[in-house]
Amino acid sequence: MKRIFPVLQVLGRPNFVNVQKVMWCAAELGLECERMDVGGAFGGNDGIEYLARNPNGKIPTLIDGDYVLWESNAIVRYLCEQYASGHWLPDTAQKRGHANQWMDWYQTALHKPMTVLFWQLIRTQPERRDLVAIEAAVAECTLFWTMLDQHLQQRSYILGEHLTMADIPLGCAAYRWHSMGFERPELSNLRAWWSRICMRSAYRAHVMLPLT
Repeated sequence: MKRIFPVLQVLGRPNFVNVQKVMWCAAELGLECERMDVGGAFGGNDGIEYLARNPNGKIPTLIDGDYVLWESNAIVRYLCEQYASGHWLPDTAQKRGHANQWMDWYQTALHKPMTVLFWQLIRTQPERRDLVAIEAAVAECTLFWTMLDQHLQQRSYILGEHLTMADIPLGCAAYRWHSMGFERPELSNLRAWWSRICMRSAYRAHVMLPLT
């Protein structure tokens, strides 16, 4: 019997990387989502109604019936635990530990310098860019992406031969890394992993969007 899933609500704008994690994950799991434009130019994330759901005032926020959850990595984990079948949710505590390790590593290591690059190269006019900050961020990101490249040397995906929730945060960041205009080292394992992800229709629909 086919499982019937509820329609989820995702509050957040489509060009924000943390919203893209959630939308890509939901699409891969075959979940129907109603996404509403909130945050950035759309505003709405500082209003009373939004803050009652998400006192952090950031996006995304997930609404699943009467259940509300914020923080993008937490939402991805929840969706996989609640709705995934097959490979998306690793089937042992040790594998889930490694998935959480890489998801949190993205957040604590890569996210900050990647954000510097995005703001400097996409959101800042060329004449106002901080070239020193860009150079430092490229160097720091290169160090971290090289770590992942080495990890992927004998793996198709982060945990092995199948995509899991571990690939989602880093997969979203990889699109930005390979799409922004700067010189980067050729990391062949990283490129091969990202190329495999790029073949997925859900990834193309929700992550490979114009950088704005």
